[in-house]
Amino acid sequence: MAEIKDPENTFIMETTKGKVVIEAFPNVAPKHVDRIRELTREGAYDGVVFHRVIADFMAQGGDVEHGKKGGNAGRAGTGGSDKPDLPAEFSSVRHVRGTCSMARSQNPNSANSQFFICFTDAPWLDKQYTVWGQVVEGMDAVDAFERGEPVRNPDHIISMKVAADA
Repeated sequence: MAEIKDPENTFIMETTKGKVVIEAFPNVAPKHVDRIRELTREGAYDGVVFHRVIADFMAQGGDVEHGKKGGNAGRAGTGGSDKPDLPAEFSSVRHVRGTCSMARSQNPNSANSQFFICFTDAPWLDKQYTVWGQVVEGMDAVDAFERGEPVRNPDHIISMKVAADA
C-alpha cells in the first residue's frame, strides 16, 4: 500500500474494481477537502456510482443524492449533497493523470459533492476546476471502470474512508 503521510487528508476508496488511495491537498483547496472528508465520514459516498466515464479523459462520480447504486440511473449526475455549494478554489495545480478535481455546473461556485479523476493530462481544465487531490495508488482500478456517458453498468464506490479512521 502507498505510504500514508497525512492520514487525516488521505482517502481510501474501495471500488468494484479495487482500492484507490487519494492524497488530498488541504493547502490548495481547504474547503473542498473539508467537504470530501465530511461526506466521507458520513458514509455519503458509499454505494455511489461513477456515472460518467469518458475514455482518455476522466471518471466522474460522487452524486450522493441521485447516484446510489440501484437508484434512478437517469438522475445520476444531477444532484449533490444537502450541503451548500462551495466557492471555487482554483489553483495552479495541473490536471494530470490521477488528479482528483470537483465537478460543477457552468457556475464556477457550484461544486458540491461530485468529483472526477483524470485518466490523462487535461490542461484545458487547469485554473477552471478545483483540484483537491491526487491518486497515489490504484489508478489501475480507475482505468478498469466501465466506460459510458451515461455508463450502462456503472462501477461504484463500495466504501470510502478517511485513512485516520480506517
